[in-house]
Amino acid sequence: MATIFHLALASDWAAANEVGVYTISTRGRTLAEEGFIHASRGDQWPKVRELFYSDVTEPMVLLQIDTDLLDVPVVEEPPAPGVAETFPHIYGPLPVEAVVKVLPMPARGAATSDPPAATGPSEPFGTLYLREMFFNVTLVVLILAATAIGLCIGGAIGEEVPALVGLVAGALVGLALARWLYVRRHH
Repeated sequence: MATIFHLALASDWAAANEVGVYTISTRGRTLAEEGFIHASRGDQWPKVRELFYSDVTEPMVLLQIDTDLLDVPVVEEPPAPGVAETFPHIYGPLPVEAVVKVLPMPARGAATSDPPAATGPSEPFGTLYLREMFFNVTLVVLILAATAIGLCIGGAIGEEVPALVGLVAGALVGLALARWLYVRRHH
């Protein structure tokens, strides 16, 4: 899972949840106008907030996006000609299902002197990463356990065909349960 971030007005994110896709490129520009949605890596978003959103007084959110859940390309590109640093650009609508975490960003005006990192996630990245990895491993174990239970039930009913049916049914039940838990945790 590659993770990228996007700063959004809370009102824009709420509207996206009603229609199922987010189509704001950046402050004041839509995906249709810009051609892509601006995003950033974990080390980039605080500076983006400082440079482009420091005077925003309405509530904002930081969208944590799993690029594996996108069905559109993500391209690393410089923001302007002659700039060496690249940023991820999402070339299409952002489905709300691809946003695995929404972190509230307290509103702050231009007079605020807080450093941008002080408004980010309250836990260090390493802690968040390990917690997420543990959760994902737990989901894999759940899928394997459901598959094994299905195989055992199918084997108890009959020989080869019922065991195979039990195996497939157990795997499908495990996958459905794991997906439900994943979506519930991240929304």
